[in-house]
Amino acid sequence: MVAPNFDITKLSDGSIKMVFSGEWRLSQTPPSAEKIVQSLEIDSISPSAVTPSVIVVSVDNLGAWDSSLIAVLYSIVTQCAAKNIETDYSALPIGLKGLLKLATAVPRREDSPEAHKESWIARVGIATLGAFEATRSVAHFIGEISIAFARLLKGKTQLRRNDFLEILLQAGPSALSIVTLISVLVGLILAYIGAIQLQQFGAQIYVANLVGLAMTREMAGIMAGIILAGRTGAAFAAHLGTMQVNEEIDALLTFGISPVEFLVLPRMLAVILMIPLLCLYAMIAGIIGGIIVSVGALGISLPLYYDQTVNSIELTDVWVGVGKSIVFGALVALCGCYHGMRCGRSASAVGQATTAAVVSGIVCVVVADAVFAVLCDIVGI
Repeated sequence: MVAPNFDITKLSDGSIKMVFSGEWRLSQTPPSAEKIVQSLEIDSISPSAVTPSVIVVSVDNLGAWDSSLIAVLYSIVTQCAAKNIETDYSALPIGLKGLLKLATAVPRREDSPEAHKESWIARVGIATLGAFEATRSVAHFIGEISIAFARLLKGKTQLRRNDFLEILLQAGPSALSIVTLISVLVGLILAYIGAIQLQQFGAQIYVANLVGLAMTREMAGIMAGIILAGRTGAAFAAHLGTMQVNEEIDALLTFGISPVEFLVLPRMLAVILMIPLLCLYAMIAGIIGGIIVSVGALGISLPLYYDQTVNSIELTDVWVGVGKSIVFGALVALCGCYHGMRCGRSASAVGQATTAAVVSGIVCVVVADAVFAVLCDIVGI
């Protein structure tokens, strides 16, 4: 085996000749590209120095080679191009010359760190413009949904009944198992937390009040909304995003079918219709979780717990929880459909759209619940 070697010669015409020899393979530990480029003294050229006109790259008794030689040659070509120095590699073997031509033909990514080195002021400005553009896009999407809903009321929409029933099943009955599990566990947790404090005053019977009010006014709606955001909202974004990748939405537009009416509207309606029922179911499941703790661990009889729960909950509390759940469902469906319809044309874009749909859906649910809490306090309900 001949060790990898290179020789640099400065010619009388101001050019530099670089000759590679030996076997250039990674197993031979060849000289690094940085070391060879430094040997050319391209970076140390001062304004008073004579800049080489051309660098001629050739080979002499070149043996086996792999990507290590390509990396060296690529560094030489790119750094010479940055200094406006011509590189002549026509004397290289055909295979090596072809690979080097392919490597230099790939443009630098526009989103690479080297391509963007704006100041922090520019980054703030770009983020602000992006926020305005996102707001405009969301407002436009909401407007399209409103127009589609108006056409639905007039009986002119392009909604398919079978698709709507399938989405209705996916958003409602298919979610009962996970809603049951989460709601019962939340009721158990609330009962245990309340019992720890109330037992100090001998008032553990008020665990029924705590669980009943918490589940009806807050937790049932929030849990249903978060579950739908992680389950149904993600499914909407993934489905619509995949249709974008496969150009199925473009096909609908070609046939004159509105994607908002055909795809988004049935999903919005299905979630809005199903989430109140899921919320009521979650209320009952959470109260049952409280009963399990109270009867099994606190020694409260079932009739006494039932009477205490009925006396503490008013119909207004139930309506507040159900009303909030409708808003939560609309927000979750909106986030899922929006990110799915605005998805890019790649597999990674589908994953990003799904993640964005879940995150934005959960954030919208929590923010909306905080707004409702303030409004209910102001109104006095």
